[in-house]
Amino acid sequence: MSTEYEKREKQENIRDVSASEKVSGKNRERAVRIRERAEKIRSRIVEDRRVLHQDPEIGMDLPRTSAYICKCLDEMGISWKMCGGPLPRKMTEDYMAAGFPRMERATGVTAVIGSGSPCILLRADMDALPVKEENELSFRSCSGTGHMCGHDSHAAMLLGAARILKDMEGELKGSVKLMFQPGEETGAGARVMVENGVLENPKVDAALGLHVQTVEETGTAGYAAGVNSASLDSFILKIHGKGGHSSQPQLCVDPLMIMNQVYQAVNLLVTRETDPAAMVALTCGVAKGGTAVNIIPEEAELHIGVRTLDVAAANHLNRRIPELIDHYVKAWGGTYDLTVFHTPCTYTDEKLCRELVPYIGMITGEEKVHQIPPMTGTEDFGYVTENVPGMFVFIGAGEPGNAPLHSPHMVLDEDVLPVGAAVYAMASVSWLEEHGTGKEDA
Repeated sequence: MSTEYEKREKQENIRDVSASEKVSGKNRERAVRIRERAEKIRSRIVEDRRVLHQDPEIGMDLPRTSAYICKCLDEMGISWKMCGGPLPRKMTEDYMAAGFPRMERATGVTAVIGSGSPCILLRADMDALPVKEENELSFRSCSGTGHMCGHDSHAAMLLGAARILKDMEGELKGSVKLMFQPGEETGAGARVMVENGVLENPKVDAALGLHVQTVEETGTAGYAAGVNSASLDSFILKIHGKGGHSSQPQLCVDPLMIMNQVYQAVNLLVTRETDPAAMVALTCGVAKGGTAVNIIPEEAELHIGVRTLDVAAANHLNRRIPELIDHYVKAWGGTYDLTVFHTPCTYTDEKLCRELVPYIGMITGEEKVHQIPPMTGTEDFGYVTENVPGMFVFIGAGEPGNAPLHSPHMVLDEDVLPVGAAVYAMASVSWLEEHGTGKEDA
């Protein structure tokens, strides 16, 4: 279904505006104002990030994190609402089977600045990782969880952008929707918010997401036009056999042997049945079962993850992996439970890139914006870009050689915080001016 943005483009035959045309005196003046405002509130953005950093929460249900976001929005005079709500029981059980804590609800937060159409969405995730932080920061997390993917900084930057945008609300030629998202590390937080209407009321026409990157120079901006990140399909397999003494295997059904057969078979799929030109990474990250050398156990468990940038390869493996599991387990007399999770590729709309890159460059410096190869990791912003034109940008927050994301030693450069807030604000204000009239929806 076409968005209102796409319909207007067809009706009015809107042409792409070149970077040189966009670098007008008005846009440059706006960029200067936004950068200055971002620097002025720098200390508050840092404070917000550190508050969130010290109290990390994982999964979909982030009650303390969401409460802090809402408190900050209240201070700005911005109305907000929760987006997510209770999760289906099966979803809760499936994620517990995958090793996540019990999650019975999703605590996403949305807010709107401005009014009418068009509407651009700014997204920040805010969940942490089950990783113990190991560094000397005075505000480090002392629990077994940590913001080692930088989502605390994303939420703080979006709060900073909200402060800037609220001050500029009278200039907005439409509306900006803020999306504070839980559960990115589950691969489905964005899906839950999309299913609960984050792209409606007002209807979203375009979307922008940012992610820090600690191994890139602070203040740089990288993006991949087209496919931006790999899809991820996860298969959580629990094999049920018949336990007994290791001296009497003929009386047992050995789930460890079956697991080994499945492990080999699925790995061969990549080498025998997928195009060598396709980027496919299959990993069995969990393989466990048994308690002693002389006992054939009752159960074994295998977790299979498949990442690819190729849709055809993903579709093929999604069909064949369950087939192989079924055939191998049943051939050796076992039974099984299989839970499957899917996160799509994130797609960066090429036209939207051409529109937003000049505005991003006015904040970072044009020489610091560059195209990069697609990320082989996975980002659930893809659930947004399946529905509306989107752009996903990596903002440098360190330098080459730093500890990478997901490392317990990861430390980011807080100089990135006002840069990210300014990028969010500049891109949204300028895109609305380019496409909007500020007229209320009928």
